Amino acid sequence: MTPRQPVTHLAFIRASNGRSSELGARLRDLLEPSLRMPGCLSFSVQRSQADDDLWLLSGSWHDQQAMTGYFASANLDLLGELVQAQVLASLDLHTFSE
Repeated sequence: MTPRQPVTHLAFIRASNGRSSELGARLRDLLEPSLRMPGCLSFSVQRSQADDDLWLLSGSWHDQQAMTGYFASANLDLLGELVQAQVLASLDLHTFSE
């Protein structure tokens, strides 16, 4: 059996012009539900100090299965809504393991 190892995701999210505050408020709505997800070790939303339109959504998970479960959850429907409402201009997602 392969030992489980923690995994992390980093999502760099750029707000559409003039919509950064709205994007940040909506991303912060993900904090509590994400922290309650099975296998969540940490979760945060941060705004760039150098670029007001750039946000970082990061989460650490007990293992790949927990992170995959999170990505399949209704929590992330919010990102689709933000794309549809043209609040989110781009999303660059990366995942990491030890």
